[in-house]
Amino acid sequence: MNIQPVILSGGSGTRLWPLSREHYPKQMIAFVEDDSLFQATVRRLAGAAGMEVSARPLVVCNEAHRFLIAEQMRGMGVTPEALILEPSGRNTAPALTLAALHMQEVGGDAVMLVMPADHVIGDKPAFLAAVRQAAMLAADGAVVTFGIVPDKPETGYGYIRRGAALAGGGGHMLAGFVEKPDLDTAKKYVESGDYWWNSGLFALKPSVWLKAIGSLRPEMLAACTKAYVEGARDADFRRVDTNAFAACPSDSIDYAVMEKLAGDARLGIAAQVVPLAAGWSDVGAWDSLWQILDKDADGNATRGEVVLHDAHGNLVFSQGRMVACVGIRDMVVIETADVIMVAPLDRAQDVKQLVAKVKAGGHSLAESHRKVYRPWGSYDSVDNGERFQVKRIIVNPGASLSLQKHHHRAEHWIVVQGTAEVTRGDEVFLVSENQSTYIPLGTTHRLVNPGKIALEMIEVQSGTYLGEDDIVRLQDHYGRA
Repeated sequence: MNIQPVILSGGSGTRLWPLSREHYPKQMIAFVEDDSLFQATVRRLAGAAGMEVSARPLVVCNEAHRFLIAEQMRGMGVTPEALILEPSGRNTAPALTLAALHMQEVGGDAVMLVMPADHVIGDKPAFLAAVRQAAMLAADGAVVTFGIVPDKPETGYGYIRRGAALAGGGGHMLAGFVEKPDLDTAKKYVESGDYWWNSGLFALKPSVWLKAIGSLRPEMLAACTKAYVEGARDADFRRVDTNAFAACPSDSIDYAVMEKLAGDARLGIAAQVVPLAAGWSDVGAWDSLWQILDKDADGNATRGEVVLHDAHGNLVFSQGRMVACVGIRDMVVIETADVIMVAPLDRAQDVKQLVAKVKAGGHSLAESHRKVYRPWGSYDSVDNGERFQVKRIIVNPGASLSLQKHHHRAEHWIVVQGTAEVTRGDEVFLVSENQSTYIPLGTTHRLVNPGKIALEMIEVQSGTYLGEDDIVRLQDHYGRA
């Protein structure tokens, strides 16, 4: 049984702000293990017995995150089947349609296991057993989703209503979907045993999906097909046409197809559901993260340098500075280099509204961290004033910044680790540890790390304007010139 992993890596995870931000979303962050949520998803099918799983996952992601995704996969030693870039968010149905069109183009009709990039699975053997069952059903032409067997009433999830049991056991017909219920309704759902949480996981063949979306949402298939065909390959990425994709309707897999297939046999496509009890969480907010993390004897989950006294049931994260708390209960405290956020755990869902206020105030902190990742490495803005800015710059081994110039600023570079190859006008020279150089205003320049270890340097910018948009790229390895 051939299975093609398909990872949908969209969304921004605003309810996990300030760790998750628009330009560095939650799937890129290691909340639970050493791996980020995305990397854990990539590894999830490793060692699956009885299934031929492609070692090259197909990833659909936001164009703005393309280098983050590529770098995290490179760090794992994993080569993607393709990285399909969405120029704008159009929800999960168009994303899956692009994946199916790619599979059709390369001549494959293997079962696609569709996984959001930001979920946590605690029990891998149970997950693989459910995948095996779902894949067998999908290989026979069904569209299969996974229902999370609830362990408590939950008002934050939509629910799936199961229908008749399938012959041979292991699955059910899909009877319908219901929206997020109130608490009393959620209790009735759990007590009945007929309702499972909606997971957002699917198993289906590309040909089956394209038939379903073409019949139920033909305008969506037409827009996605036009965007895919008129797109182009760019290095490791498959870009779809921006204008054609912008014309595509935005809709989820559930609304576009699954709800219409449930209990309706007119298309000849069965909608089925397989139960999943595998320690699943969508890590949708700080309270759901607290529930799955290891805790101390007082119920506190902590990361980083945290000191607590007479504290109970809290989630406290520190990315740098010590966080010390006395006498707090059921709170979330998140410290980053540029933001400290404090809220009651039972108000965790309201962080999304907090982010909206930050954006409305004109702050960039809803979008970016102080430390910004680039395809060549990263930079951290450690200090700034009216006419100066200081950055700590890390350039990965073998990586290169663009050949560029600035109209409003000069730059001083001090190397503290590694060796820099510097282009300055017509000169090309090396700068080693404890050495420095100067880039005058308006001078064409480039920075390269020719070595085997990371290049670390301090950059001091001075001038009348220090914004990132004062970069004129003349040549670039990453298609940004």
